[in-house]
Amino acid sequence: MLHWIVVGIGDITTRRVIPAIQLESRSRLYGVVTRDPVKAARLDAQVWTTLDKALADPAVEAVYVASPVFLHAPQTIQSLRAGKHVLCEKPMAMSEPEARTMLRAAEESGKMLGVAYYRRAYPKVQRAQQLLDAGAIGKPVLAELTCHAWFDGQGGRSWLVDPAKAGGGPLYDIASHRIDVLNYLFGKPVRATGHLSNVVHRYAVEDNATVMIEYESGLRGVVDVRWHSKVKRDECRIRGTEGEMDLTPLNGPELVYPGGRENLPPHANLHYPIVENFVDAVLGKATMLCSGDSSIWTDWVTEQVKKNKPD
Repeated sequence: MLHWIVVGIGDITTRRVIPAIQLESRSRLYGVVTRDPVKAARLDAQVWTTLDKALADPAVEAVYVASPVFLHAPQTIQSLRAGKHVLCEKPMAMSEPEARTMLRAAEESGKMLGVAYYRRAYPKVQRAQQLLDAGAIGKPVLAELTCHAWFDGQGGRSWLVDPAKAGGGPLYDIASHRIDVLNYLFGKPVRATGHLSNVVHRYAVEDNATVMIEYESGLRGVVDVRWHSKVKRDECRIRGTEGEMDLTPLNGPELVYPGGRENLPPHANLHYPIVENFVDAVLGKATMLCSGDSSIWTDWVTEQVKKNKPD
């Protein structure tokens, strides 16, 4: 039985992460770390107000870091050095160099480091990879992903528009997932560039980002994310020399390709497959689907894009 603690009790944690741990048969929610113990009152778990105190408990074996981005690196490194396995929310860190300090800490500790890029576990994304490898659309040459929504920076997630806490706007929050899908499907990126700007909202982070990535195979990926659209979009299309594959909406079940259409819904709890795979990896029964080593390439891409941000 793997004893977990969760750092931070926010929307994603309460709706997905904690239920995923509770559902995973080899896992136990041992405790939570929160500045507001009242939030944890309903849970059958220990509660600490500081990570220091939680990590001092020898029963703790795994840590889910679900705090704002600026805390990912320090809390992950502290947990790894305390001898705990860590599954961290995305993106890994505020910058690529900071993310690499997390990798070094994992290597030095000998403990597992994973990142919660749960779209890698979508059945249709894994099926898409199989079809691409089988040549279903010929040679893939262009992938286009968009995620458009309206976010004015208000409400419970207002920290997302504070660059000191979030690192960036939609580039970090929603583009990171889609960049990671491209990296999962097409490997390590070799070049990346992009543009960030504020067109509608004048908060301290960008309200839109357009990213262009090139891969060793020659495939070019374009990711466009916006927080100023009242028309929601969640598109994912991959074009090849002999056809097109459509995963739109990316969060939906449909996968369409030349000669086929499949309905492959994700797990009801999107985080569960990642938690399950992480436990498998800790127990030596599987390779980690979203390791720190593979996930860091999303931080590499965002680092390249940030270089183009106007002063």
